[in-house]
Amino acid sequence: MAPPPLSFVAAAKTVTAERYADGDDVYVYFDLGLHVIAGKDPFEIRATRKGYDSPIVATRTVVKNGKRTQAVLPLGTVRDFTGLKDFTTITITDKAGKVVTSYKTAFCANSYSSGRTRRDAPATNPYPTRCGGENPFTLGAVWGIQAGWDAAVPDQPNSTTLAKLKAGKYTATATVNAKYTKLFGIPAKQASAKVALNVVDVKFSSFAKKKPAAPAAGVHDLHHGEGDASRQVSSFLPEFRAAAARPKTVKTVPAGPKPDLKSLPAWGISLSEGVNEKTGKPDGKTYVNFGATVWNAGTSPLLVDGFRRTGTEVMDAYQYFFDAKGKQVGSKAAGTMQWDPREGHLHWHFTDFAQYNLLAADKKLVVHSGKEAFCLANTDAVDYTIKGAKWRPDNTDLATSCGANTVVAVREVLDIGNGDTYSQDRPGQSFDITKLKNGTYYIQVLANPSKKLAETSTTNNSALRKIVIGGTATKRTLTVPKVNGITG
Repeated sequence: MAPPPLSFVAAAKTVTAERYADGDDVYVYFDLGLHVIAGKDPFEIRATRKGYDSPIVATRTVVKNGKRTQAVLPLGTVRDFTGLKDFTTITITDKAGKVVTSYKTAFCANSYSSGRTRRDAPATNPYPTRCGGENPFTLGAVWGIQAGWDAAVPDQPNSTTLAKLKAGKYTATATVNAKYTKLFGIPAKQASAKVALNVVDVKFSSFAKKKPAAPAAGVHDLHHGEGDASRQVSSFLPEFRAAAARPKTVKTVPAGPKPDLKSLPAWGISLSEGVNEKTGKPDGKTYVNFGATVWNAGTSPLLVDGFRRTGTEVMDAYQYFFDAKGKQVGSKAAGTMQWDPREGHLHWHFTDFAQYNLLAADKKLVVHSGKEAFCLANTDAVDYTIKGAKWRPDNTDLATSCGANTVVAVREVLDIGNGDTYSQDRPGQSFDITKLKNGTYYIQVLANPSKKLAETSTTNNSALRKIVIGGTATKRTLTVPKVNGITG
């Protein structure tokens, strides 16, 4: 008998929750071990929008008579790119059966911990390991579970609702909500699971010692471990090692696949007050901070190797080209890479990738960001629905992607469908607006500013985001108009 398209299970009958209390602050952590398992065919959803003024359209891949077809999901089923909203309802009751708390969680199917659940399941899982959608200007997402594999279901609420739990015994009932059971063919008997939940008190000091800092997904703002050659992705994956020698360059860029660098509108825009680095006191300056993303919408990865000039902290950079089968067919000089020794960096920066500018209302340059060199990494899943998108990139953060000062060569890659995001929130990178007049300005994100990289088009390299600066000289204000309703 064939398994259902999807089933919902709890891996364990009983789990323990740890409760940490410090005055009014209460934290409860548990793992209910909830999983969705795909049947004889993969479970796959693709969500995309044509532009920021268009709704998200989601389709489910359905296999009929051995053929894959796309079934459009009802409009509104997918409202953003973080997953299926309100997929699961989790209700926690006490020993008397009284409801203590109830909440809903989302589900996207992509999971780092996904694994095979039966012997005849395929050996590998092609689907992404992260949900995506942290970037407000995401254009497309793919969520999936390989046939016979599982995906973990989130079980933590996005609020303090678990603070209601005291030490004791409870029952957690998790149920896939009705609209999804009907939509995805989950049998009623396999759409709900119960788990006995034992809540125990743990000293808050233990929690403080073991609680990790929450990482901010998809941006270059965590620079842990950089400069350590042993932790670079190239140390264990040969495809991330630069060529053994400088390549011979071609006079004419070969026809065929190429990257296409596109800029997204700036996002995460805010004001900050300057601080004197020596005294730690305010210095009277005001800065505009922002996040900037450049992504590859082309037909080839952007692959750049840097080769060190002996005895210097400069590398000569070369871009490689490939044919439709992935065979290397040439290369060209593409500027330089420079070693950045500053704390929070400690990696090789490619100097010809992007540029950030603040423009006046008439689109003329007012302030140029001091950030002019970049470590390339696949930090954001911008559009995984385009052909050739790399769903499972290995170089997703600075700690592993951009080399150490002990190397003689480095390879940096931006794959198809992926974006590279930098947060400009430091003096010299963010825009100093202290002496600017109030008014309308535009943050420009400009890819490939010197045109040293070959790509399919350079007409889409620039993106503008409108901002309005107001207030007084001692207290500036910032207004960021929405982009077709997007507030990011």
